[in-house]
Amino acid sequence: MSSIAKTPMNSSAAEKARAQAHYRFKPLNIGRILVWGLFALALIVAPLIFTSSLALTMLSQIGYLIIICLSYNILLGQGGMLSFGHAVYTGLGSFLAIHAMNKAAAGEIAIPLVLIPIVGGLAGMFFAAIFGYVTTKKSGTTFAMITMGLGELVASMALMFPEFFGGEGGITTDRVYSKFFGLDFGSGLQVYYLIAVYCFVCTAAMFAFTGTPLGRMLNAVRDNPERVEFVGYNTQRVRYFAFIIAGFFAGIGGGLTAINFEIITAMDSVSVVRSGGYLLFTFLGGATFFFGPIIGAVLLVLASVLLSELTKAWLLYLGLVFLLMVMYAPGGVASLIMMNLRVAKFGHFKRLLMPYLGILAAGIVTVVGAASLIEMIYHMQLNAALGPKVPFMGAELDTSAASTWTVAIVVFVVGLGLLEGVRRLTARRWGRIQEAIEESIKKGEG
Repeated sequence: MSSIAKTPMNSSAAEKARAQAHYRFKPLNIGRILVWGLFALALIVAPLIFTSSLALTMLSQIGYLIIICLSYNILLGQGGMLSFGHAVYTGLGSFLAIHAMNKAAAGEIAIPLVLIPIVGGLAGMFFAAIFGYVTTKKSGTTFAMITMGLGELVASMALMFPEFFGGEGGITTDRVYSKFFGLDFGSGLQVYYLIAVYCFVCTAAMFAFTGTPLGRMLNAVRDNPERVEFVGYNTQRVRYFAFIIAGFFAGIGGGLTAINFEIITAMDSVSVVRSGGYLLFTFLGGATFFFGPIIGAVLLVLASVLLSELTKAWLLYLGLVFLLMVMYAPGGVASLIMMNLRVAKFGHFKRLLMPYLGILAAGIVTVVGAASLIEMIYHMQLNAALGPKVPFMGAELDTSAASTWTVAIVVFVVGLGLLEGVRRLTARRWGRIQEAIEESIKKGEG
């Protein structure tokens, strides 16, 4: 042993290293346990805080949509596979699940309701194994086009096989056919907690998948498939196995959908429009982060339930939001959160408070002006027989008055100008903050 290894400095360093190892609480990860604990607590107390029937319905939809969006993110975010047919596996899982419920209610098979989502998951996995063998042979744009073709194929088959798909009316069921520890799942609260349990377990399972060798190799196939092939892995097989796993969890989400609504129609479950919704909101939430699809699922329910009730132009608003996100935040909402957490970590977030407040104020003015114009145009095109008055934010807009149009245009233009000015100011300050953070990192490394 060298004399350097015997110096007191090395001895103190070794003691410090042992102390640090002790205070890391290995093998426990306190931060991760806290996050998952808060997630479980949120699922438990959410229906106790939001007690209305509409809120309970929305919470149930958020629960199974979290599973579906996370399953889609296995393809898009982790594997780089842009699919336009993910609703196929969710929808087919729903149909198999609802047929299993009807057979169980008739006494033909013995499956308790709590296992029906597993039936949907197995169905989704089965069809993913069949269709995925074809789709995963290609990647990129070709993969996306094949998934779109398969989605249209399954959607068109709905009218060809009415015995299975139920035609235009769909398939109905009654979930109250058995009891599980005294629970008959007749109430919406019991159904919500069933969905919440599956949501937590499936979310944890999909998070665990990201750390498996297959999950890591899927990331490598996404980033550099040539190198993966060079080290001896079959990229098509990696994509295929991930496709099957994504289909399994999508089918579980479909089974929970059947339990929640007790009716499944082909138009609402296997259409390409539904697949596009999963893609859109997974992207808006942030496909590059694991928790991004969770945010996307919440946004999907808010848009489809609340926004659609407020205005008939909700799809236009949704398209505009998607356009702005692609232009200014392509990483989704999750990327915005993570970037600002990084700024806060280095103590610079206070410098952004005033610019953010300016963006918020200018954005509200811009949205009010734009929304008033959109609502008046929609009213003139769709509801002109109801008169010239349009209810808008507690007031009324008169589409027959030129002053109303003038004020709306002025508000929109002024808000847009203010928003652009504040955006440029924020961008300059953001750049200086990033430079300061890089300097701090370099000093730390030095």
